Amino acid sequence: MSAVLANQSALPAAAPTLGREELLRYGRHLLLPEVAIDGQRRLKAARVLIVGAGGLGSPAALYLAAAGVGTIGLVDFDVVELTNLQRQLLHGTRDVGRSKLESARDRLRDTNPNVKLELHPTRLTAANALTIIGQYDVVLDGTDNFATRYLVNDACVLLGRPNVYGSIFRFDGQASVFASADGPCYRCLYPEPPPPGLVPSCAEGGVLGVLPGLVGTIQATEAIKLILGIGTPLTGRLLLVNALDAQFRAVKVRRDPGCPACGTRELRDLIDYDQFCSTSGGIGAGLDAVPQIEPRDLAIRLSTGEAIQLLDVREPHEWEIGHIDGARLVPLHRLDAAIPTIDRDRPIAVYCKAGTRSALAVRDLLDAGFRQVWSVTGGIVRWAREVDSRVPEY
Repeated sequence: MSAVLANQSALPAAAPTLGREELLRYGRHLLLPEVAIDGQRRLKAARVLIVGAGGLGSPAALYLAAAGVGTIGLVDFDVVELTNLQRQLLHGTRDVGRSKLESARDRLRDTNPNVKLELHPTRLTAANALTIIGQYDVVLDGTDNFATRYLVNDACVLLGRPNVYGSIFRFDGQASVFASADGPCYRCLYPEPPPPGLVPSCAEGGVLGVLPGLVGTIQATEAIKLILGIGTPLTGRLLLVNALDAQFRAVKVRRDPGCPACGTRELRDLIDYDQFCSTSGGIGAGLDAVPQIEPRDLAIRLSTGEAIQLLDVREPHEWEIGHIDGARLVPLHRLDAAIPTIDRDRPIAVYCKAGTRSALAVRDLLDAGFRQVWSVTGGIVRWAREVDSRVPEY
């Protein structure tokens, strides 16, 4: 590990000096005895990797760049979409359609041209995680899926890099520091990924736009504390953020001696968890096996007069945003009660927003004895893009 974190008692001999412009730029830091010039030089020498340039990565990257972290690495393979702009402040309206890394690069250079940016335009996988993460002192996990969270955690444990974790959903957030020398790792808290479809993504369940700002800023704060060796990090504590009720509380998390990653150390190699975790569109153990129908194929069959029942398993407030003509609203949690009212002699196409809830509904209908049932691939989002542009995307 870099001497920046390996020995907090002495500034590394190779730590860069600060120029006149930097002394002025970081003046408010230099007034803090806990930071001062030596601390600012330590920040300049540090290398921090942010996995994900989205909701959590945006505030974290902006504040780390503003704070003067010398090298910031960004891993992302996505492009900016209009739906991102409600919370992903690295990007603006003019960036829609651009690579998130290109957009982030321009925004961060404007924030602080002294910071070196290293862009990794790729999906983090078992094949590249050790190589990428091994180049940095601290890792910020800004991902939005379980597959990558487990991958980041396992790589950090194997490499001895602290993992500054954050997650968000609806009005709730979490933050902690995992995989430090004397603390637990993510697996100590969540030993195994949840069953596919059990936990909806932010795309399915929504998220308050300012929430990632709160949690991402906490992640940036923890990274800076680790680099400077000051304060009490969130090691061994999970910070819970309830934005709806304005409540913050911390719960203790202890290292599990039986943890295969940081306990028994039996985990020696990385694997890709996509086969175990449902990351999007209903794809995951069991859900990808349910019968599917493409939006265009469904539209063609409906246009020929085929008597297909359309079931919308979203929530009423989603229905009000937009729905497919002729569909019947049956929220997923009410499906069991509605089964006796569904015609068993007619084929059924089930849709939700992106495909996860509809796949769960199809599995339940098949278990109930229905035979001609499909999940609409990609949900109403793909229907709006490929069939009927009058249906709003959200």
